[in-house]
Amino acid sequence: MIHPTAIIHPSAKLGANVRVGAYAVIDADVELGADCAVGPHAYLTGVTKIGAGNQFHAGSVIGDAPQDLKYHGEPTRLVIGDSNVFREHVTVHRSNKLDEDTVVGSHNFFMAGSHVAHNCLVGNYVIFANGATLAGHVTVQDRAFISGNCLVHQFCRVGTLAIMQGGSAISKDLPPFTVARGDNGICGLNTVGLRRAGFSAGERLELKKLYHFLFRGGQTLRAALAAAETIFTSPGAKTMLAFAAAAKRGVCADTGSTGRNPDET
Repeated sequence: MIHPTAIIHPSAKLGANVRVGAYAVIDADVELGADCAVGPHAYLTGVTKIGAGNQFHAGSVIGDAPQDLKYHGEPTRLVIGDSNVFREHVTVHRSNKLDEDTVVGSHNFFMAGSHVAHNCLVGNYVIFANGATLAGHVTVQDRAFISGNCLVHQFCRVGTLAIMQGGSAISKDLPPFTVARGDNGICGLNTVGLRRAGFSAGERLELKKLYHFLFRGGQTLRAALAAAETIFTSPGAKTMLAFAAAAKRGVCADTGSTGRNPDET
């Protein structure tokens, strides 16, 4: 199950039925759960704890040092859940400080060349297409879809079931259930994702009305949020309202709006 050319530190902890390919390297402080597969030339390093059933394809680098000038070699950590797929040359970096980890949940799919920077929090069932890039301290909630060559600025949040169109970039928060277009723009709801996630027609209709109320109604976002709380009461609507209310970097604006800054008061 372990290729003779693989280099595995004696202190590394490997679970049952782990498979390690040719010329892969696993360093001392790596814990690898049962039934994981490490492809050829993959590199697992750092204080990295990995759950069961993960796949690391050729050339992936998992747990290396953060790309941060403030980092000075501390034994910071990366924690990965179960059943993730890391395709060719995916990079995931450990955190830049001891009191905070980089965390990747379970059942995520990272396509070739995607990158997760230090101190990111990635939920479950998230898809990263080829070249998708997260800067440091980004949070990506469950079931989001980040398309090819998308860019997410540091400290931004991507809401649950949001989707970023290919090549889009955000430096503000992307609300749950919405579709990102271009730079800091949104263009409606991720209707297909909502349907696949089991949202009923009534729930989708309320979210559509809420989207128009918040982002196309002509009010400032602050005023729209205050008014919407008494009108929209479904669980999905409450999720979107709570996310937008908690934004610290601002929220992406609808591309069909009049150009109003959604953070203006």
